[in-house]
Amino acid sequence: MAANAQTLIELSKQRRSYYPLTKDLTISTARVEEIVQGLLQEVPSSFNSQSNRVVVLFGAEHEKLWDFTTEILKAIVPADQFESTAGKMAMFKAAAGSVLFYEDQAVVNRFQEKFAIYADRFPTWATQSSAMLQYAVWTALEAEGLGANLQHYNPLVDERVAAEWKVPADWKLSAMLVFGGKTGEAGAKEYAPVEEKYKSFGA
Repeated sequence: MAANAQTLIELSKQRRSYYPLTKDLTISTARVEEIVQGLLQEVPSSFNSQSNRVVVLFGAEHEKLWDFTTEILKAIVPADQFESTAGKMAMFKAAAGSVLFYEDQAVVNRFQEKFAIYADRFPTWATQSSAMLQYAVWTALEAEGLGANLQHYNPLVDERVAAEWKVPADWKLSAMLVFGGKTGEAGAKEYAPVEEKYKSFGA
């Protein structure tokens, strides 16, 4: 059947937060990279600024990320609360990989200078484009049979991550998508009535 708008709606329904995840991938790492690279090229950005940047970590490199995050959190989370935090970090580490989403501030700054009248808007527009990319990648990985969940341990981990993987200084970390094999169904999702969230005129 040819894809249509209903296909996107159904994929949106399937895209959920899955916990925990395994290292079992339903597709190859090359396919994951193909998906991320393809969407990185195609997701829209204001003025075609293309400020999105991505780092993908697999296997031991992915595990290293969550070891770093655990160390950093251990230094700031109260000792009597750390057991729960450590459990979460171990759960993320047990997944297959992480997609790190960045916004290139050098690009944002360049467009602020070039289009000064909109200077105050470009940071927001960059964030909106990043959010679209995060959603697109998350949904695409779900469509390939993987599970994922989105995490935000930035800016706590930014410096350590940048040093380890030589991330350019102008790249600002926005979110971390953990992905892997599913271990069960996603939790139930509650919906507010659409009537409370939607208006239409002139139909």
